[in-house]
Amino acid sequence: MLSAFTPQPLHELKPKDKARIESLLAYGDRLLVGLSTGALRVYRVNEQQVSAERDISNGEAVPATPSKTKAVELLREEDKFGKKPVQQLAIVKEANLLVSLSDGYVSLHDLQTYQLVERLEQTRSAICFAVTSNVIKDPETNIPGLVSRLAVGVKRKILLWTWQDMELSENVEEIALEAAVKSLTWLTGKKVVVGIDAGFSIVDIETKETVPVNKPASRATAVEEAQGELAGVRFAAVSSSGMGYMGMGSWVPKPLATRLSDNEILLAKDVNTMFTDAEGKALEKRQIPWSLAPEAVGYSYPYLLGLQPPERGQLQVRNPETLTLLQTISVPQAMLLHVPQPNISLAHAGKGFLVASDRVIWRMNAMPYPAQIDQLVDKGRFDEAVSLLSLLEDTLIDDKAGRISEVQILKAINLFQQQKYRPALDLFSDAQAAPERVIALYPRAVAGDLSSIERTETGLSESESAADSKNGKPEGGSKDAPKEPPSTPQKSVLGRLVGSHKRAGSDGPTPKTPAKQDSDNASIKPSTPSRSGTAEKESALEGEDLKQATRALCSFLAQARVQIQKYLSTAGELKEQPPVMDPETGKPAFSHLIPQSLFAGNTSDVDWQAELLRVAQLVDTTLFRAYMLALPSLAGPLFRLDNFCEPEVVQASLYESHRYGDLIDFLHGKKLHRQALELLTKFGRGEEAIDPPEGMRGPERTVAYLKQLPPELIELVLEFVRWPIEDSPDIGLSVFLADSDNAEKLDREKVLHFLASISTSLQLRYLEHIVTELADPNPAYHQTLAELYLEYMKSGDTPEPDKLAAKTKLEAFLTSSTKYNKARIFRLLPTDDSLLHESRAIVLSAMGNHKQALSIYVFQLSSPQKAEEYCNRIYLAQQAQVADSCLLDNLGAKSHHHPAALSAVDLEVSAESGENVFAMLLGLYLSPPDGEAKRWAEALELLSKHGARLPASSTLDLMPSDLAVKELASYFRGRIRHATSLLREDRIVASLEAVRKADAENVLRFGTEKDAGLGGRMKRVVIREEDHCPVCFKRFGASAVRVKPSGEVVHYGCIGGKPGERTGRGISGIGRAWG
Repeated sequence: MLSAFTPQPLHELKPKDKARIESLLAYGDRLLVGLSTGALRVYRVNEQQVSAERDISNGEAVPATPSKTKAVELLREEDKFGKKPVQQLAIVKEANLLVSLSDGYVSLHDLQTYQLVERLEQTRSAICFAVTSNVIKDPETNIPGLVSRLAVGVKRKILLWTWQDMELSENVEEIALEAAVKSLTWLTGKKVVVGIDAGFSIVDIETKETVPVNKPASRATAVEEAQGELAGVRFAAVSSSGMGYMGMGSWVPKPLATRLSDNEILLAKDVNTMFTDAEGKALEKRQIPWSLAPEAVGYSYPYLLGLQPPERGQLQVRNPETLTLLQTISVPQAMLLHVPQPNISLAHAGKGFLVASDRVIWRMNAMPYPAQIDQLVDKGRFDEAVSLLSLLEDTLIDDKAGRISEVQILKAINLFQQQKYRPALDLFSDAQAAPERVIALYPRAVAGDLSSIERTETGLSESESAADSKNGKPEGGSKDAPKEPPSTPQKSVLGRLVGSHKRAGSDGPTPKTPAKQDSDNASIKPSTPSRSGTAEKESALEGEDLKQATRALCSFLAQARVQIQKYLSTAGELKEQPPVMDPETGKPAFSHLIPQSLFAGNTSDVDWQAELLRVAQLVDTTLFRAYMLALPSLAGPLFRLDNFCEPEVVQASLYESHRYGDLIDFLHGKKLHRQALELLTKFGRGEEAIDPPEGMRGPERTVAYLKQLPPELIELVLEFVRWPIEDSPDIGLSVFLADSDNAEKLDREKVLHFLASISTSLQLRYLEHIVTELADPNPAYHQTLAELYLEYMKSGDTPEPDKLAAKTKLEAFLTSSTKYNKARIFRLLPTDDSLLHESRAIVLSAMGNHKQALSIYVFQLSSPQKAEEYCNRIYLAQQAQVADSCLLDNLGAKSHHHPAALSAVDLEVSAESGENVFAMLLGLYLSPPDGEAKRWAEALELLSKHGARLPASSTLDLMPSDLAVKELASYFRGRIRHATSLLREDRIVASLEAVRKADAENVLRFGTEKDAGLGGRMKRVVIREEDHCPVCFKRFGASAVRVKPSGEVVHYGCIGGKPGERTGRGISGIGRAWG
């Protein structure tokens, strides 16, 4: 049990002294004792340190033997203080008065001389009194003042005396009650709790209102209902069946009350108790489990006191929140309990109170609060320790919140040792325990080197034993086992790598170094001698029990990850740099995540980012181990997200469990691309000793990984893409040809140089991709592509079908591209190669030499159709160019002619200057170069199809004189039709424009169809005599008005004003048309 108070005997009456102690009063260093003889003795209390003796048998505190130094000294004795026993004492310190109850009267004495000042005659037959002092604001002036009140219970009434700023008020207030007063307890400065035989009442001394304290409905029991005590009756009322006790006449237990805290009071009668607020409403608390009715009750911050009857001789100390019995103090024959009032002494704040029998006085010395809490924790009373901490003020405990968290953590550790893993881990989360401290409770399979559970030989797994043997550790007689670290994790070392999570400077205990004695790990390993029970539980943390504990750990670590992400970015940097420190504790907001040993010394040099990053690595790595052990399916999603797992641990574990796909994903997430690609290369080429999974054979998996790499890693991409290209060119080249941002943003110069070192055909395919699909405007790429096409076609090793395909691509490229060097390409095109004649024509066309290009189509290729298509293409391009120039010169907006007519006129001008391509083609037909015959049929067909596009003057000049006119009939017919169609089109456009203009004028004049001819300028409104202007709210009368498009009518002078809130009838009613 707790040793909150240590009893110290202050004074014991001498055997020859026949007097008995009747009342006590302590204030300052004075102790006033009222005796049964009517005498008053004044003592001075000497401060001294007295240690309590402990009764080891039952854990109860017993009074210590008085020391040789006197605890009290008798200063004065007033033999004639009262005629009869002094039943009660109190002081009104502000008025320098001592109040006493003796011989049925309340008397006032001088506090210094103890001489009688006045006997209050109105208090005849007084039973009890109560004194209180409070700071109260004056209702009239609102100025605070010190008010002391004396309430005296006299039969069925209460008499009140009041001292206002040390002056006694002349008015004595009287409050009548329903029954005789048995006890008085001040609740506040304005309310007093009155105990009577019928129960308890709360009296407001200002309004003189009396409120009975009733029992709540939930507290009615079956026995009470059988006795006729239904729910809602007064608490502690005496029923008809309980008027007295056998052999005791009509004796009724004395009603007791004590104020616990602000607005809370304890009522007790017999063994029944009830907690209420200041209004008398019952609180939801259970009854105190007293076996006997207490002699007195009290409250010594923060404990509830109950003095048992004298024959029992015990003082019980309880927690007022949990009502748990914390301490039992032996005080033989004690019957008086005196707790100094707050306005008299500070002793009430847990510093001591007095207990007395008829012969002996004890003072209860309180232990320091930290020591009390430590004692509760040592005894495993964690809930009581937390409750006590919550009751204490923050100023009484250093770092109260941290201390509560520490106690909760210790309770969680205790639950963990009892194999209650889920409640323990939930409590760790609520207490914001440091992850390092929680992880240390687990074995090495989960916690790595941080584990506080020492590894035994029997607890080693086969993989760990194998790992130890590989590292030169003896096992079964083998002492030498050389180890060569491979570039890729091997299965023989993976068992050891699973538990290789070791960090320098860790506060957690390891098997090789003892745990530091700090607040974090003080309770991980018991400091007491060996406890077999704990050892058995630690060793039992294996198998299914370990999996169960690990599943609970996963939830805790997942919450820790979320908390860490609030302060640490995915790049491992603090989101607030430097972190904001708490002004009271001087700690950052994430202090609960890092080891508390860091705060033991100077924290000015602490690298908070490094410490939090270390914790993040520990949490993620441990969470991965936990998932692999208990929930393997969740391990993959963990490292596919941003995490701080240690690569060596994860890589080894995944390799050992044959989860190669997850291993590749993890290495990619940690940006360990070289290791991932090396592993994929070994799997793809079949170089690994083990049988690789089906999805990793061949170059496909390597190529897929390379496609995910950013453009900045171009050197790594080129290094590892070579073997996929050599193995399967189409698959390997897809790294550069993929439709993705990574592929498009690769350094194209380096890629071209790399592909050129392998194969020209691969370089050509990549150039086709960046020029045709990605539309790269770099002239060098266009020029290189054209040259590669020519080189490919000139090569003698190229098959004929491939040459034809390359010819088609080259012609399409030369037609669409304008970035290549035309003169250089034209020089590279041979004149004697029939496959490249059309390419030469395309280049000449791009250079503007249309006549030479047409000459190639007509004479070398002998293809009038292609020549005609060429002319069409050039003619349309020229026509579009002329139209664009007209728009730029704003000619199109001024002209009412169709664009075709305008183009025809411009083309006529161009034809006259010799720029018409159809004229050029006609000239080649009719005036061929030497050695070529005239082509009359092609010329006449050209005139028939495209005569309108040929200028009349130059066309007729080319016709020979002996040509019959009937041969030109189709030409003339086409020209006439073209001119007529342009004229008729102009007339149609003009007619449509006139109709549109008429429609616009009608809408402006008469409105739309829904206006029924009364819209637009024909709109009418009606103004009545009672209509008002919505702006100025005046009648229109004969004033000039203005009608808005919405139909609203306003004064002509109000047109710029804003309408008021009231619009009148003029808006809705005015808009009705008439006529």
